[in-house]
Amino acid sequence: MRIAIFENIMTPGGHEVDFDRILVEELTKLGHEVSFYVPEGFCFALDYHVPVHTLRGAVVSYHDVRGVHRLMRTAARELRRLSWYRQLAALASAGAFDALILPTSTYRYLRALAQSRLRRSPVPVLFILHGINPHEAPKFLRAAARLAPFPAIRPTVLTFSQSIFGETAPNVRYLYPPTFVPRDIDWRPAAGQRLAPDAPLTIGFFGQYRREKRLRDFLEAYFAGHYTRPVRLLVQGSTMHPEDAEDFERIIGEYAGRGGVTFLHKGLIGADWQRAIAGVDALLMPYSAPRYRYHWGGMLFTAIGFEKPVVASDDMNPEVFAAYPIGRTFPSGDLGALKAALEEFINTFDERQPQYAAALAQAAATYSPANFARGIAAILAQ
Repeated sequence: MRIAIFENIMTPGGHEVDFDRILVEELTKLGHEVSFYVPEGFCFALDYHVPVHTLRGAVVSYHDVRGVHRLMRTAARELRRLSWYRQLAALASAGAFDALILPTSTYRYLRALAQSRLRRSPVPVLFILHGINPHEAPKFLRAAARLAPFPAIRPTVLTFSQSIFGETAPNVRYLYPPTFVPRDIDWRPAAGQRLAPDAPLTIGFFGQYRREKRLRDFLEAYFAGHYTRPVRLLVQGSTMHPEDAEDFERIIGEYAGRGGVTFLHKGLIGADWQRAIAGVDALLMPYSAPRYRYHWGGMLFTAIGFEKPVVASDDMNPEVFAAYPIGRTFPSGDLGALKAALEEFINTFDERQPQYAAALAQAAATYSPANFARGIAAILAQ
């Protein structure tokens, strides 16, 4: 099958980049021919080694725009999306591809589709939604219902259930999200190999730095803990906005002198990112936000893909922890509970590591990129 991916979200790195890579590489392994369609001026952070075709019209950005000007940009963005849909519909009708995937969608994509020729596409069109929160759910279900008469349109939600807060729609599909695995380095999980008793346990706090992740609170809880085995902490953060960069640098200045902690203020991508994840023994995700209950966690699924146990707040995809004991959770936002969870996780790590390893291997098999790609291909073939 010739599968086209329409990508219009431009990012310097992060899980969006690797998600597209999963689609390209795993669908290619299944024997499909993959290509991209992108707006004018679009730049990829990574070379996916597949053909790239350009659509007329550039991305409409919200950068540094507020108030009424932002509303005007919103309208312009909707019109531009409809233009891309028209072009994709013409390409589908001309036989340019056998199926189309929009890898990062929202209910707005579906709402706009109801006004577009693309809804009558002669080939399957799969819209991937990376989670739906309670506020979005009614809007998504209404948009999906309007598209029910068009069988080629296949909204697909990455989730851990077979409904949207108990409600279903006949044209909506559901898939588990995929793990992120090492693709550029020669590395495999140690399959439960124990650390030497005197070897330091290296734990990592990774990802894009945002103030909502409450890094300072986490560091205070970490340094307040009493640990009975050697431990080291690596804190890596990339920043996209000047205010975040300034805040992260302030935190580095406050804590860099304390023993056992290393900071890295740098974006990592590809092999550098994979080596950094592979180089730690466990991952920490103590940040709290309601959206983590409804949208799959990129760092959590990196941890599972690399088979690293975790400490995470209990709003981080709780369905995963209910099925697989891959680490330790604590009540979201409770700093005292975070301190206790860190102590318990670190001090009992040596005896519990085999159990973590077994659960991680099972979770990695369930959420594997190969399983995900097979699910995508099955939906396209329906």
